[in-house]
Amino acid sequence: MGNNRYAGELNAFLVEVFNDILKTEELYVTESCADLSVREMHIIEEVCRAVDEGRDNRSSAIAAAQHVTAGTLTVAVNQLESKGYLERVRDGSDKRSVRLRPTEKGREADRRHADFHRELVEATVSALAPEEAEVLARGLSGIAAFIREKYLG
Repeated sequence: MGNNRYAGELNAFLVEVFNDILKTEELYVTESCADLSVREMHIIEEVCRAVDEGRDNRSSAIAAAQHVTAGTLTVAVNQLESKGYLERVRDGSDKRSVRLRPTEKGREADRRHADFHRELVEATVSALAPEEAEVLARGLSGIAAFIREKYLG
């Protein structure tokens, strides 16, 4: 039986925690940036990370990273551009290519969103011994790998 004796309890916990995190994140986002949805915030976050890390920040790459269609991303970017969070910039070396960049307003929204995640992680880690945090990180890494491999391929 081994670890399976905890399967039902772990399933209930993951479902509850996942839903609670989503609800809390939605509240946090709407309180800090009333005109944004969580999906829009994640797009801003992805654009900021791509720019900061020197990754591809063209719409197609952002859509792929967010697991949405190009059309879905275009609609979201149109809204985020009109709200002043993102801008489209023509690539200097390839005029056909358009890059996405956060505006200062987008950077501020991203900082607020990062604060939410930082607070969540700090609260979790502070309640654990180092070896418990290591086991939790390993377990969550396994969940993330399973989801990526099986569903997000």
